[in-house]
Amino acid sequence: MFKSSWSSPSNIAVMKYWGKYGLQLPRNPSLSFTLSASVSHTTVTCIPNIGKGNHVNIEFYLDKEPNEKFGSRISKWLDTLTLEFPFLNDFTLHIETSNTFPHSSGIASSASGLSALALCLCDLQEQISGIAFERVEFYKRASTVARLGSGSASRSVFPFMSVWGFSPDVPDSSDEYAIAIEPLDVFRTYHDAILIVNPKEKSVSSSVGHSLMEGNPFAEARYKQANDHLALLLNAMDKSDVHAFGKIAEQEALTLHALMMCSDPSFILMKGNTLLMIDKIRSFRKDTSIPAYFTLDAGPNVHLLYPQEYSSEVHQFIETELRSLCHNGFIIWDKVGSGPSRL
Repeated sequence: MFKSSWSSPSNIAVMKYWGKYGLQLPRNPSLSFTLSASVSHTTVTCIPNIGKGNHVNIEFYLDKEPNEKFGSRISKWLDTLTLEFPFLNDFTLHIETSNTFPHSSGIASSASGLSALALCLCDLQEQISGIAFERVEFYKRASTVARLGSGSASRSVFPFMSVWGFSPDVPDSSDEYAIAIEPLDVFRTYHDAILIVNPKEKSVSSSVGHSLMEGNPFAEARYKQANDHLALLLNAMDKSDVHAFGKIAEQEALTLHALMMCSDPSFILMKGNTLLMIDKIRSFRKDTSIPAYFTLDAGPNVHLLYPQEYSSEVHQFIETELRSLCHNGFIIWDKVGSGPSRL
């Protein structure tokens, strides 16, 4: 019997990707902060099969309860990986996973969950084969495997910040896997207060949203904008220009939701309190000149990004102006983190 346990974080994309081609490849590059508090803990135990079947056999548990919906998705993903991981045909995988945050509500639980599982698979391959990869190659491989399950998961296997998708402005970048980038200190200590407007599962999956980009009349303009934005974002980071960085982050978030609203069929994931929070954040920034900027994933919840040095002022603002707009006052206090860890 073989066993592997990993903890892997979610991430929040500052530069968004929206639209895919081929086998889970991005139409444009993305850049994300790796988080520290929003994580998935996953354990995989390999139990020898009595006989081989046509599919990978799994037993999947989310928060200690069987979950057929997620188990079915993971089973289909694993069926595509049998050439990469031949041992999958020889074992039943008993998978236990749990999150420190609400799943499927727009906080990229697929990123943390599937990156943790990809890391377990790469670890198990080393155990079973007796052959260890160089660490750089190990994480590159884990990122590639994670991408096949969830594009954003490719970014979660690296600390601090990462880029996924080829860009001429980022050496060694690739559509196949993400790469780590080394931010300056101000960005390594960024905070992300996740303001939970609605903890429930979002009404439209990200997979459906990505597919609708194929018929979106603004798709090509968006892909050009994304590449332009990435160049500007990297320049802002090189200069430690937190206001330029935040401005692009907000433009990216609003563009993402605008693309959802003009797809066919269209859909709106923001809620009334999402918009109220955005208005209050902008007013706070105008009044104080503090570089607190919002971003959004594909959901209604607001991520408020700000440098460490302003944490006291921003926390006071959140408590007095924003907590009442959160579902039952629910806030996840997160920050940039050091990536996954083997448990």
